[in-house]
Amino acid sequence: MRKILVTCALPYANGSIHIGHMLEHIQADIWVRYHRMKGNEVWFVSADDAHGTAIMLKSKKLGISPNDLIKKIQKEHQQDFINFNISHDNYHSTHSIENLFLSRKIFAILNKKKLIQEKTIFQFYDNVKNMFLPDRFIQGQCVFCNAENQYGDNCDHCGATYEPIDLVNPISVISGSKPILKKTKHLYFRLPSFKSMLKKWVNSGVLSKSVLKKTEEWFELGLKSWCISRDAPYFGFKIPRFPNKYFYVWLDAPIGYISTFKNLCYKKPRLNFNDLWNEQSNYELYHFIGKDIIYFHTLFWPAILEAASLRKPNGIFVHGYLTINGIKLSKSRISALIKAKDWIKCFNSDSLRYYYASKLSNNTNDIEINLEQFVQKINSDIVNKLVNLASRNVSFIEKNFNGYLSKKLSDMKIYQYFVEASVVIEKYFENREFNLVIQESMRLIDIANKYINEKKPWTIQKTEKNQYVLQEICSMGINLFRIVMIFLKPILPDLAIKTENFLISKLTLDSIDQPLLHHKLNKFTPLYQRINIKKINDLIKMCQ
Repeated sequence: MRKILVTCALPYANGSIHIGHMLEHIQADIWVRYHRMKGNEVWFVSADDAHGTAIMLKSKKLGISPNDLIKKIQKEHQQDFINFNISHDNYHSTHSIENLFLSRKIFAILNKKKLIQEKTIFQFYDNVKNMFLPDRFIQGQCVFCNAENQYGDNCDHCGATYEPIDLVNPISVISGSKPILKKTKHLYFRLPSFKSMLKKWVNSGVLSKSVLKKTEEWFELGLKSWCISRDAPYFGFKIPRFPNKYFYVWLDAPIGYISTFKNLCYKKPRLNFNDLWNEQSNYELYHFIGKDIIYFHTLFWPAILEAASLRKPNGIFVHGYLTINGIKLSKSRISALIKAKDWIKCFNSDSLRYYYASKLSNNTNDIEINLEQFVQKINSDIVNKLVNLASRNVSFIEKNFNGYLSKKLSDMKIYQYFVEASVVIEKYFENREFNLVIQESMRLIDIANKYINEKKPWTIQKTEKNQYVLQEICSMGINLFRIVMIFLKPILPDLAIKTENFLISKLTLDSIDQPLLHHKLNKFTPLYQRINIKKINDLIKMCQ
């Protein structure tokens, strides 16, 4: 039995969860559910990233305290994840006592090891608002590719990272004024000290080829010390013995992975915090993230863990951007957002999970959403193929055999062929090639439907001899449906529950080679509703 901890990047606590966030959490949740089906011990955690200038400014605008704002947002986020069957074992917040303790403890270790350097620098300052400007509150032209409206830390267009003062024609996002450069002191983590360790670690198999290639570009440019402090006013944790300085969100946010697990240990006494986070841990640790935060997770984060004598991840799983009509979904592009809570009003959660899975692989390619294609995909695959296989066969079972399946199947060779497909299906799940899981599952469903079409149970005459033939053919169809539903259970949890109720049997991988024979089924009710394409317009109206 493997022991695994899985995390997602932490959603920012100043706005709603959108379907871009949901892509990552669905991807991770499918992988988690698969490993739980395998019998592995898996813990799945995430949290709200609850610090920063944006939260401070938004709470001020709303006339409430930052604490009240992040509590309200966290409650909303948790409900959104529940609505989409994201099976977190713990969903916490970086504004917690555990995170305060661990952030200060890790900082103290870094400081004691002389890995913290104090520098006097020039930073952009908004004279209108009388405050230093964080990276995300400065926009300008990328110094590398000349793309307009880029933020002060990295370019969405070319992926380059840089200092805010490198931006061409910078503007304050808060006031719209041109910021001035003003002298201030900040604390820097000596990232270059870990160059040798990081080179060895990134080449140890923890990164995919494309992510490794991107990370190596930063080595070629030269690693730089990383600023881990911010000036007041700021909402976050104060840095001990450094007046008016706060921990930068990119220090305490990843530490949130650790503190959220620590909080889980309080809730689950059998869990031991040190068993997972010590350097010799036999747990596996995996981070699911988007490609916009590769730098932090492949360089900054493992260096912090190394410095603090904590274990490092076994893998960083990186997905591409989500786009609609070529527009990347992010909170910085507010016009392109589709909120999770709006989606669920129009479509069920399984539909988005299935559609994402049909496009998700283990590479960093961007994923394009086409709403008309989405409706067609769901109706074609789930309604016309998958669920239809069950409904067209169960009608004969209920009408002629009082809901009982036959004592044997009509073709054990085909059944065994489906069982053997589990080898490749499990390989696809392990490698996060969910698109191939979908492709293989639909190939099998097509075989099953073709088998029923060729046997034509609706033409079989009702003689005593033929009754057994009819029962065996339709029982075959039900059992082939069951196998494919076992494969799709991590992707379609709601449909899986309905299927288990209908079959009166759990969908488990270890029972796949044992068909349901002479088995009573529950009264069949429709398992899935066809999507009306008019629902697209309802969703679009909500987003306007």
